[in-house]
Amino acid sequence: MSSAYVPRDPNAPPPKRLRKPKSKNKWGCGLFIVPLVLAAFYAFMEAKNWHPSDDDYPAQGIDISHHQGAIDWSLLPDQGVDFAYIKATEGGDFVDPRFAENWEAAGEAGIARGAYHFFTLCKPGAEQAANFIATVPRDERALPPVVDLEYMGNCSERPKLDDVRAELGDYLRLVEAHYGKPAVLYLTEEFDEEYAISENFDRPLWLRSLVLEPEFGARDWTFWQVSNFRQLEGMQGRVDWNVMQETALTIQPTPVPEATSSSP
Repeated sequence: MSSAYVPRDPNAPPPKRLRKPKSKNKWGCGLFIVPLVLAAFYAFMEAKNWHPSDDDYPAQGIDISHHQGAIDWSLLPDQGVDFAYIKATEGGDFVDPRFAENWEAAGEAGIARGAYHFFTLCKPGAEQAANFIATVPRDERALPPVVDLEYMGNCSERPKLDDVRAELGDYLRLVEAHYGKPAVLYLTEEFDEEYAISENFDRPLWLRSLVLEPEFGARDWTFWQVSNFRQLEGMQGRVDWNVMQETALTIQPTPVPEATSSSP
């Protein structure tokens, strides 16, 4: 049927185009996202339990401080904790508020224990040694004392190389003379590169290299920090996980030459 032609008004707005509604796929995104979420969850669960092979590294353990809160030490041996290094002191006057509690509880749980000191670049080595000695009891059965050398958490000062070595030398002489054992040097790669500690102090090394075995240091490691994301029953949050060579129990100290801080 024919219709009459009606001319378009030139002042009228253009007609609106009707858009065809898009079909919504309620499952497409979900089918893609759900596997990713599950994979991430599985990876997280595996990571918090991951540790190197017990066959390759028979002695494995933790290092802790008050940041882990109250610890149920009786639950740790069954989770593969053979040894524990416990933070005792930092700088010239700080004492970890849970050191005494952790030290006693680790011994009661039958876990080999040792103490560590966080070495600050802002205090004399002798002052720091006095703080550690006043805090940590002498125990022939204890693991060698450890001095933690890293930038993270340290003061903003960056002393000269000779000054750092002198202060560390003072610290080592006093601590080793008191405990009759070599001190272990905990090192990050950046700190060792800056001050060449492992080259100038013949001490057992504890090297931090997450997941991958360390490739720095002037000699083979005695301790290796392999992760900082392990989670254990009886402990809050994450904890550092480490492996230990048997030489940690047998290596003998090497005397440190007498040194004093150089003039500024």
